[in-house]
Amino acid sequence: MSELRQDLVSGDWIIMAPERGKRPHDFLPKKKKRVVSPKATCPFEDLEASGNWPLRAQYPAKGPWQIAVIRNKYPALKREDWCAMEMRNGPYSYLEGIGHHDLVITKDHTKNLAELSISEAVNLFLMMQKMYRRFAKDGCSRYVSTFANWGPSAGASLYHPHYQILALPIVPPDVTHSLEGSKEYFAKRHRCVHCDMLLFEWEAGTRVIEGNEQAIGVAPFVSRQPFEVRVYPTQHVSRFEEASIKDIKGAVEVLQGVLRRMKQNLNDPDFNFFIHTAPLEAKEQHGHYHWHIEIFPKISIPAGFELSTGVDVNVVLPEEGAAFLRGERKSSRAKDV
Repeated sequence: MSELRQDLVSGDWIIMAPERGKRPHDFLPKKKKRVVSPKATCPFEDLEASGNWPLRAQYPAKGPWQIAVIRNKYPALKREDWCAMEMRNGPYSYLEGIGHHDLVITKDHTKNLAELSISEAVNLFLMMQKMYRRFAKDGCSRYVSTFANWGPSAGASLYHPHYQILALPIVPPDVTHSLEGSKEYFAKRHRCVHCDMLLFEWEAGTRVIEGNEQAIGVAPFVSRQPFEVRVYPTQHVSRFEEASIKDIKGAVEVLQGVLRRMKQNLNDPDFNFFIHTAPLEAKEQHGHYHWHIEIFPKISIPAGFELSTGVDVNVVLPEEGAAFLRGERKSSRAKDV
C-alpha cells in the first residue's frame, strides 16, 4: 500500500509508492561503460598550461600538487572587492551576483571519490574545510555549498573528478527550511532532531547501510528518491568546518563505502552528493543543527506531479533500498514504523 511519510525536519510530505509492483532492481539504469576523456585534452592535467593558475590553495603546500583549488572559469558568482548589494527593480528585489565559485581537483584523472585511498579522500575534505574557513573570514559570504557531480546525467561536463564550492551571499531556501525545522524540534524537545533519528536508526538497523564509531550512512525514512542515502557524523557538530579530523575520517569512510555499494549494486549510476551545514554567520543561533552529507544516484526524474506540487513520489521503499545496497537482493517489505 502507498504511504505518505512526513519528514521529521522539514515537515515535507513524500509519497512512497512501492505498490507499482516492481522490485528495486527494476528501476536501475542500464549498465554502460563509462567513456574516459583523453588526458591530452583535459584542462585539469596541466593547470598552468590551461590557464588555471595561480592556484587558490594546494595540498601538499609545496611541491607538486595532489589536490588543487582553482577558480571556476565559468562561475555562477564572480569575486569582487565588495560585498553583494541588494537592488530593487519595481516590486522585485535582487542581489549582485558576487561570491566565490571554486573547483577542488584531485590529481588522478580516473579516480573518483570512491576510488581514492582513505588518506587521499580525507585530505580532500580537509581542503574543503580550509576553504570554508577562508570564506568565513571574508565578511560577505553567508553560506558555503559544496557538491560533486559524477557523470553526464548528474551535470558533470568533464570526466576528471572535481568538486565545486560556492560561497553565497544568501542562505539557500532548502537550507533555511531545514534550519527552521531543526530549530522547532529543538525548542519542543531540547534535543537535536538528527541525533534522535540516528539513535533510532542504529537501534532499528533496517535502513542502515554503512557505519562506524564516527558516522552512519542511512536511507532516510522519508527518502525523496530511490536509493537516497545520508551520511551523518555521530558527534553533534553544527558546522562542517568545525568537525574534527577524526569525525571527517569516519564520515569519509562511510561515504566511500556507500558510493562503492552504489557502483556495485546499482550498475554504477551517475550521482550527486553535497554537504549540508549551518550558515557561516550567527554561530550561536544554529547550535541545534547537525551537518551531514546527502547522496542521490540518478535513478529517477521528477515529472509533472512532483513539479506541480513539490511532493516527491518514491517507488522504492528506503527499507528495500537499504537492503539492496547492502547486497541483500531478496529484501523484505516489512518496515519498523
